[in-house]
Amino acid sequence: MSSRIVFAAAHVVAKDEHSVDWDATLEFRHHLWSHGLGVAEAMDTAQRGMGLDWPTAAELVRRSAAEKTGRICAGVATDHLTGEPGLDDVLNAYLEQLDIVQEAGAQPVLMCSRQLAAAARGPEDYEKVYGTLLDRVSEPVILHWLGTAFDPKLEGYWGAGEIPQATRNFLEIIHSRPDKIDGVKVSLLDADHEIGLRRALPDGVRCYTGDDFNYPDLIAGDEQGHSHALLGIFDPIAPVAARALAELAKGDTDEFHRIMAPTVPLSRHLFSAPTYYYKTGVVFLAWLAGHQERFQLLGGLESARSVEHLAEAKRLAEIAGVIEPEFAERRWSQWLASR
Repeated sequence: MSSRIVFAAAHVVAKDEHSVDWDATLEFRHHLWSHGLGVAEAMDTAQRGMGLDWPTAAELVRRSAAEKTGRICAGVATDHLTGEPGLDDVLNAYLEQLDIVQEAGAQPVLMCSRQLAAAARGPEDYEKVYGTLLDRVSEPVILHWLGTAFDPKLEGYWGAGEIPQATRNFLEIIHSRPDKIDGVKVSLLDADHEIGLRRALPDGVRCYTGDDFNYPDLIAGDEQGHSHALLGIFDPIAPVAARALAELAKGDTDEFHRIMAPTVPLSRHLFSAPTYYYKTGVVFLAWLAGHQERFQLLGGLESARSVEHLAEAKRLAEIAGVIEPEFAERRWSQWLASR
């Protein structure tokens, strides 16, 4: 389909506030695979740390990996820890999740850890944890740098409060073991920073954009390279993104941008501050598109965005061509009447 490797970070379909509708959740993964996209499983789009606990996330990874018909990667974190764990506790928690993801047959994504951010005292602690993890992986992994817009508890990650120094620390870890790293996913919503970072990566280490504001330009790239993608916005726009990527694979960059352009205002709206509530809009559009029977999120997170925000999301999704207007209008009207 494309010269780019592309993952859609997939949401989970909730049966109710406390449980997952497994059949609908897996059916949605097959929808993504059918469009040639990879599935990024159990990531923040699936409400990791915001409703999806680790035992359920582990089950999700196992089920999805068992049914995979395309690429799948999956989040490895430390979100099952409680209290105020120390550095060794954080490392052991990462290793526990890493083993489960590897055994399931998914490519690991080493996600940022709130517990590591709290326990680490400097860049040497990040080197210790990530170095040990990279020494243990059975295949190259994806490193994930999630910015504070997505999770304020990750302030100071990589052992520095300032992004330039954090980037230098991050690159030191990458350059120490490039053969263990397939790529890095960067979600700082800063296109210039991502371009600079990808130019500084060792040969063979990919940059997967996680920039839901500037993804078309970053994926299209420039004369010095391009980004691949691991994006939450590709969950609701999968069919449109697939068409655009097919044009890019044929070398038609202009047509790629023409198809992608209407999705950008939608994405910027869904990911507007507070950015971490973007999951509400993603699930709302899945419901308007007919991929699930209820507009419901784990933990009742469907109430995190206002009616006005959701109405604008619907309008922009229609312009972008990711929902069928008449069907979506019927569901919207029924939902408004039931409030």
